[in-house]
Amino acid sequence: MTSSQNVSETPPARADSTFKVTMVPGDGVGPELMTAVKEVFKAADVPVEFEEFHLSEVQNMASEEKLEEVLSSMKNNRVAIKGNILTCVMLLFDHKQYLQSYEAESSIKLDLFANVVHVNSLPGYSTRHNNLDLVIIREQTEGEYSSLEHESVSGVVACLKIITREKSRRIAKFAFDYATKKGRSKVTAVHKANIMKLGDGLFLQSCAEVAELYPKIKYESIIIDNCCMQLVQNPYQFDVLVMPNLYGNIIDNLAAGLVAEPVYRLRINCFEGARHPFAQAVGRNIANPTAMLLTASNMLRHLNLEYHSNMVSEAVKKVIKQGKVRTSDLGGYATSDEFTRAVISNLAI
Repeated sequence: MTSSQNVSETPPARADSTFKVTMVPGDGVGPELMTAVKEVFKAADVPVEFEEFHLSEVQNMASEEKLEEVLSSMKNNRVAIKGNILTCVMLLFDHKQYLQSYEAESSIKLDLFANVVHVNSLPGYSTRHNNLDLVIIREQTEGEYSSLEHESVSGVVACLKIITREKSRRIAKFAFDYATKKGRSKVTAVHKANIMKLGDGLFLQSCAEVAELYPKIKYESIIIDNCCMQLVQNPYQFDVLVMPNLYGNIIDNLAAGLVAEPVYRLRINCFEGARHPFAQAVGRNIANPTAMLLTASNMLRHLNLEYHSNMVSEAVKKVIKQGKVRTSDLGGYATSDEFTRAVISNLAI
């Protein structure tokens, strides 16, 4: 989990021919999903050693020392896999001296500026829109999540949205580079420049300037509210979407609903599979491990472990396509453990 500047310069840390990866299970069903990952990796004999940390803002596991320990591990290992870390909203409001969540703080301190969500339909499970394949790229070190808030007078709170040319151009370049590398044909900038003329106007202008450097990639822009409607009505018109922080959070949640939520996220070298903690499912053995296992597979591909990556992803896809073992969110009755065992039995070892 590093900034993009360091990705190509230093290979991931290795110990005795084994890759070391930082694991942060997070809250809710995160620990259960990580157990599924560890069981599948063990069965597939994946050469990865996890350095596990339990970090939470709501389970009395929160401290700056603990966070720094986790960030240090991520810097050393250069690759991480994590679940969702829940932020208690009222806790933050009652303690105004500390407004930044662990998720936001880690993104800023490690300069994890690009959050990449791949929305991809899985064969064997039908949704309203099948055969979807689009990518959402979100800038996540500024915008509305800059944590610059203050109460000027009692009952009046000002929240600053920070947009800079430097970071807007950086995320735009990342999006166009991604589209070029992955053989995609179009990049769409999502904004609200019709209302926020200066802030979103600067973001939109920066994207347009960068687009001129990539004549082979078609460039469009769309207002955020129209984008939401178009995604629901006809998501096939989109290929790669790039946007500021808050819009990205909304859009990738919407997109997850389009494909029954088997999406996975990449924050440069930090891989995330859980969109939400799903706290009501804790201990019930009903959470779907699909997204986390596909995230783990994507992580293995990043580590150049193509054989193991393909083995894990193909096993997951076989289970989904066969349709015999499905968790409740996919209309079945299987437990998390049963799904994990089905994946293991389909590993082409």
